[in-house]
Amino acid sequence: MKPPQIHAPRWLPGGHAQTIWPKLFSRLQHPDCPPQWRRERWDTPDGDFVDCDWQDAPTDAPSPPLLVLFHGLEGSSASHYSQAFASHARRLGWAVALPHFRGCSGELNRGPRAYHSGDFEEVGWMLAQCRARHAGPMVAVGVSLGGNALLRWAQESGAAAGSSVGAIAAISAPLDLAAAGDAIHQGLNRAIYTRYFLHSMVPKALRKLDQHPGLFDADTLRQVRSLRDFDDVFTAPLHGFRDAADYYARASAGPRLDALRVPSLVLNARNDPFVPTLSLPQRPPAGRPVTLWRPAHGGHAGFPSGAFPGTVLDLPRSVCAWLTQHLRSSDG
Repeated sequence: MKPPQIHAPRWLPGGHAQTIWPKLFSRLQHPDCPPQWRRERWDTPDGDFVDCDWQDAPTDAPSPPLLVLFHGLEGSSASHYSQAFASHARRLGWAVALPHFRGCSGELNRGPRAYHSGDFEEVGWMLAQCRARHAGPMVAVGVSLGGNALLRWAQESGAAAGSSVGAIAAISAPLDLAAAGDAIHQGLNRAIYTRYFLHSMVPKALRKLDQHPGLFDADTLRQVRSLRDFDDVFTAPLHGFRDAADYYARASAGPRLDALRVPSLVLNARNDPFVPTLSLPQRPPAGRPVTLWRPAHGGHAGFPSGAFPGTVLDLPRSVCAWLTQHLRSSDG
């Protein structure tokens, strides 16, 4: 299948505008297919919980496809891309499941762990819950952090990934976490995106410290000024990594694309503000079912198109068209 025809509008030039505008102003839904979520809480093996938002398929067919969507850093079912994928999946007659990473559903989780870009064990457990609840074919999409984590799950699972999903797609995934961490700390990126993420992540981590005193040093966390600093203090030690550098090296999906055995779409815009083009793979690994789409425009998880104020629905339309080629029953 040819790369998607998502043409950024002339009235919205540049990677920053194509990242920020869609989140705030573009059309996210088909007017006749607004998302309709219902929430389900899953108890985890370690005594915690995960909240999963479901959208049932608008059809009487016995086994409609299920799209499992993994959100990005500090995302949720309310994120602009979640709304767009849910709306388009409803138009297609598909069901949708969006499992929230811990602490992202609007309620702080009970345990000390949170989530991270290489959280393949959590992704595998979430997919297993979806598989147990759905008899029909299943595909999965991950956006940004969720895309990297989904790829890492497929890499660790190897050929066994096909028993859960027919195909996966990673959108705007930071395949080289160290390169993305450096890029988001530079210039305008630092002023916009670093400040935006830390504004949410630091207070949430401090609430976690209230739950579990001694988990990390509060004064050190309050002084962080970059995502790398935050990962050094919080993300890495809480999830079994030595430090941020160790976390980035072990969690990055980019160097391991040749381990993929399930059909995998990797979609990154070349003007993504904080996923540097030079950090992206230049060609798919030989002999592996990997498709690379690298459009010139789209920003980070934005991909707007159309007349003012634009729409983001071309993104799920293109990705779901690719996934449809690989739909099959995966209940074995």
